[in-house]
Amino acid sequence: MTNDKMILLNPGPVNLSDRVRNALLRPDLCHREVEFSQLQSRIREQLLQVYGLGSVGVADHRHRWAAVLLTGSGTAAMEAMISSLVPADGKLLVIENGVYGERLSKIAKIHGIDYITLSHPWNAEIDINGLVKLLDENTDITHLAVVHHETTTGRLNNLAELASICQERRIKLLVDAVSSFGAEELNFADWGITACAATANKCLHGVPGVSFVILQRDALPLVDAIPRTLYLDLATYYQQQERGGTPFTQSVQTFYALTEALQEMAEAGGWRARHSHYNQLASLVRDGLASIGIKPLLPLGSSSVVLNAYDLPDGFSYEEFHDQLKAQDYIIYSGQGNLAQSIFRVSTMGAITHADMERFVGIVKQIIDRS
Repeated sequence: MTNDKMILLNPGPVNLSDRVRNALLRPDLCHREVEFSQLQSRIREQLLQVYGLGSVGVADHRHRWAAVLLTGSGTAAMEAMISSLVPADGKLLVIENGVYGERLSKIAKIHGIDYITLSHPWNAEIDINGLVKLLDENTDITHLAVVHHETTTGRLNNLAELASICQERRIKLLVDAVSSFGAEELNFADWGITACAATANKCLHGVPGVSFVILQRDALPLVDAIPRTLYLDLATYYQQQERGGTPFTQSVQTFYALTEALQEMAEAGGWRARHSHYNQLASLVRDGLASIGIKPLLPLGSSSVVLNAYDLPDGFSYEEFHDQLKAQDYIIYSGQGNLAQSIFRVSTMGAITHADMERFVGIVKQIIDRS
């Protein structure tokens, strides 16, 4: 590793491979030309293939699912999903156990959507008994929104259990998979996922600026429904992208990078291989930090492979610990809210190697020894 390369252990943007970075240098392209239409269509198909939703010979999946591309961050995809897919006569239940679940509630409030919340402490798992009780008391719930991987703490919420409850009650399941898509299991068919929002610049190792929603086509509103938003209306994007167009200017260079990142991922073995790689890196860090007394916030099995949160070492503020690591070319991530001064977070996304993470653990040990 050279001194001009920072290893980003924050939960996106991620370190890019040379292959993806070089894709940004492809020729300038007008978004109204056939070449862009072909690029956009290719990415839409590649995204479906990540979880086998566009596999050759699975015709029912090919017709059932669609990927809708947006120029914007993961939050744009979250807002498009919630504002576009909960109808005016619908009612939404949002599960909150971190910043991003709370963000889903903010989106619903801003757009005037009828919603209620099931709130938890940020480090808590979802209270299934409490969820069932709330649904029994609110039989008019039509949609449930949840964050799959809550990067506030690194918790991986149990989608399979939630999905079963939703299917029993015919509730549509909307998933924020912004930081899990491409590295954690998403069983679209068996879990009955109605839609999920995600982004290019996390587990897919693309460039910030492209996000997307994968949805069941029949989840889209009727043609004559009045949209809540202009720029983030999924129905408009879907209709034009199905015809090879786009309603607004897309970020062409970041599309180039995303198609290259998806191809690179497929060649490396897909989401399962990426999950395995992340898991190896996360275990290396977890075991290494445990050997010097740095404890994880959550027990093993509760966190994703994408990100783990740890208690700050004794005697260190986050700022001091961050700055000493940054001087050695590593960027960690702070906690949020009331966790800001008690934890730090380490992500394993991006073009990061075992050697990078072994060196990281060694540097942390040196910092602790010097204190």
